Amino acid sequence: MSKGIRVGLTGGMGSGKSTVARFLTQRGAYLIDADAISRSTTSTGGAAISELIQAFGPKVIGHDGALDRAKMREIAFKDTNARKRLEAIVHPLVKALIELETRRADAISAPCLLYDIPLLVESSHWRKSLDTIVVVDCTEDTQIERVSRRSGLAEAEVRAVLAAQAMRMKRLKGADFVIFNDGITLSQLETLTKQISVQFGL
Repeated sequence: MSKGIRVGLTGGMGSGKSTVARFLTQRGAYLIDADAISRSTTSTGGAAISELIQAFGPKVIGHDGALDRAKMREIAFKDTNARKRLEAIVHPLVKALIELETRRADAISAPCLLYDIPLLVESSHWRKSLDTIVVVDCTEDTQIERVSRRSGLAEAEVRAVLAAQAMRMKRLKGADFVIFNDGITLSQLETLTKQISVQFGL
């Protein structure tokens, strides 16, 4: 069993982080998607559902038995303590599942483990667990335009979500590599990703 290079990938909402992750996995990176893992814990039958009901009541669970993310987002943005309670339930479950995926990747000697983590720089835990950090960046105006178009959220709602994420400068300060995804084509983004991926043995 050998350990591949640990690469953290992050970026603000609408930055194009998921697209960069796709390009890297196409080049052979083993993707560990923290957001997808987190969603799995709050989906129908997910490991966090019973604790979420105990903490917030059945009102946060949709008809399908999954977390009503819009309702939970509304509660969490209004109440900092509610967000902390939510994180205290979900984060340990996500951490355990990420560790499981890491062991699986090491068992097959994956050359590069790509940790797609939206809130990477907000967490003191991740920096010491990773070999390098890639930040996908764009201007806030571009973020707002992309997210509004994709999700249908009003500009004020998008700005509220962005405000809860790391400040752009803080994110950039923690980067070893930056991909500036603004005013470029998808093909150019793929080329930039390819250039960086060589550093990871891909």
